Amino acid sequence: MPIRLMTPLTKDKLSALRAGDEVLLSGTVYTARDAAHKRISELLEKGEEPPFDLKDAVIYYVGPSPARPGEACGAFGPTTSGRMDAYAPALLERGLSAMIGKGERAQSVVESIAKNGAVYFGAIGGIAAINARCVAAKETVAFPDLDSEAVCRVEVCDMPLTVVIDSAGNDYYRLGVERYLRQRKVQISEVPED
Repeated sequence: MPIRLMTPLTKDKLSALRAGDEVLLSGTVYTARDAAHKRISELLEKGEEPPFDLKDAVIYYVGPSPARPGEACGAFGPTTSGRMDAYAPALLERGLSAMIGKGERAQSVVESIAKNGAVYFGAIGGIAAINARCVAAKETVAFPDLDSEAVCRVEVCDMPLTVVIDSAGNDYYRLGVERYLRQRKVQISEVPED
């Protein structure tokens, strides 16, 4: 049964999660992709504040497509997280508690997740239209000139996610491969020789 979580995601909420846990996330999530991360990083380097409070916040690596009439947003599928790896540790140091995306993360990001008690959630890219049904409201809060890559505040309800990297740094992708290889080794050793 999925674990229900409501933002803000404090460290005590995240410490109970384990790599592989299924989650239904509700509350406020901020969208940001490559260009937005670059601008946020530039603000921080100048000693300026980011466009939203990073403390216990969640960033979803997504560029929502335009909404059809009567909908809060269009397709809401994740982009490849590795493109944000250069920016993630600095945001985690400033209180970011969770990231949502797809794909593996650099070792430096895994270490920063563990150091800061954060998590990395995986979202399924192939269900972007279904994910959009989880969006109750969307509002642009920074960098509107970036169009679909602008930073938006999004209210989600029961968004389905998987804990890929937990707050201890356990990586579900790595653990899954190791488990598969162990099972495969057992199956091969059970095959009788002729």
